[in-house]
Amino acid sequence: MFIAMNRFQVKTGSEQAFETLWASRESYLSELAGFIEFHLLRGPAAEDHTLYSTHTTWASTAAFEAWTKSEQFRKAHARADNATGGSLYLGHPKFEGFEVIQSERNSSAAA
Repeated sequence: MFIAMNRFQVKTGSEQAFETLWASRESYLSELAGFIEFHLLRGPAAEDHTLYSTHTTWASTAAFEAWTKSEQFRKAHARADNATGGSLYLGHPKFEGFEVIQSERNSSAAA
């Protein structure tokens, strides 16, 4: 498995616009072989930003790389801008990719 994450420093006061942007966009992820799941995560707030992260799980690194080269990727990111004008971010998103080495799941836990 492969986990792809992007971290975003969203300017204080822009959190709702950022969340709305993600909630209203078409991702096309489920059209790709190897896609498992997506999460949008809200992290801690600092004085000037709130930390967010996107987290996708893929069957393999190759499946993720195929996504980044796909027409679905281009379509999903074509509307990634902020229609309200100014930037929502402090700096650029930071990508981090991880191969899963070990997993453990509570089989009795609710999904």
